[in-house]
Amino acid sequence: MTKIIENLFGKHAGRDIYQFTLINGKGNSVSIINYGGIITSWMVKDKEGVERNIIAGFNNLEDYINNTAYFGCITGRYANRIANGKFRINGDLFTLARNDGENHLHGGNRGFDKVIWNANVDETADPVLSLQYISKDGEEGYPGNLDVKVNYSYSDNDELIIEYCAQTDKATALNLTNHCYFNLSGDMDRPILDHSLFINADHYLPVNDEQIPTGSLESVDGTAFDFKLLTSIVRNARKVEGGFDHNFVLNKLHDSFSFAASLVAPDGDLQLSVFTTEPGLQLYTGNLLDGSLRDRDGKPIGKQSALCLETQHFPDSPNHPNFPSTILLPGKKYFSKTIYKITTG
Repeated sequence: MTKIIENLFGKHAGRDIYQFTLINGKGNSVSIINYGGIITSWMVKDKEGVERNIIAGFNNLEDYINNTAYFGCITGRYANRIANGKFRINGDLFTLARNDGENHLHGGNRGFDKVIWNANVDETADPVLSLQYISKDGEEGYPGNLDVKVNYSYSDNDELIIEYCAQTDKATALNLTNHCYFNLSGDMDRPILDHSLFINADHYLPVNDEQIPTGSLESVDGTAFDFKLLTSIVRNARKVEGGFDHNFVLNKLHDSFSFAASLVAPDGDLQLSVFTTEPGLQLYTGNLLDGSLRDRDGKPIGKQSALCLETQHFPDSPNHPNFPSTILLPGKKYFSKTIYKITTG
């Protein structure tokens, strides 16, 4: 049975920041801090019993505060991009921070990745770490007082379970995800392009030069975006200038909980499977990582040394009526669930 250990991780804005380590019956563990809801490590044993940390990250709070690559965090209110930092709800125009060129990215200048969450450990059944944050009306330009709760649990089957819940008092745009960078080899010196990937998607979203969706859904057949069979990432990445930073349209019915993707380590020893209620999966191959940051082992985190598999609604959905809606209404409850599951080869 999982247990949760709490330790002081640092201080920020006059408050203590804690790290919560969820340890399952196998001795594998996931660590999370209440600054940004960041997953700081995921320690798993391969089939030989050798322990690997499959999450890129740091061993100190300062690096998490100062980096701009969103390592391991909760992103919101709106994960991914909103074109020109503007959207309308019922004809009312809302203007957001433009923190990615002319566009809005991951909630703005102070998104959910940069706030301190209130933490609570529930040990009445299987232990759950609950993080809660109230985003006030007008914060980063978004309407409505939004009460957000994110629950983390870790099973003896090596399932990292993340549940997102929210309510608002005004209609607002909402799109939440986690921004972990995975490298299943546990070694930042080994490029992520050596991994193999399967994505359960027949379509993807083409984007313009600013990574904003054009609005169309294109077939992956015959393109670099075809991961319908387990494929070496480098084989397809060669065909995409700059690397992948694209949203895939998952094969599923509405918000049903279903299989989304599998990532396999180069040696085949570990596999990460992704299940979600979300309609989309953003594949980002760490194209902007430049080696200026060093990980917990002192190794530079270089370009395409890790990747993100972000379960989410589509980028810029408020400006595309044909996309699944991301508008949360008063009286309605937002719920999203994702499981990342590790198996050994």
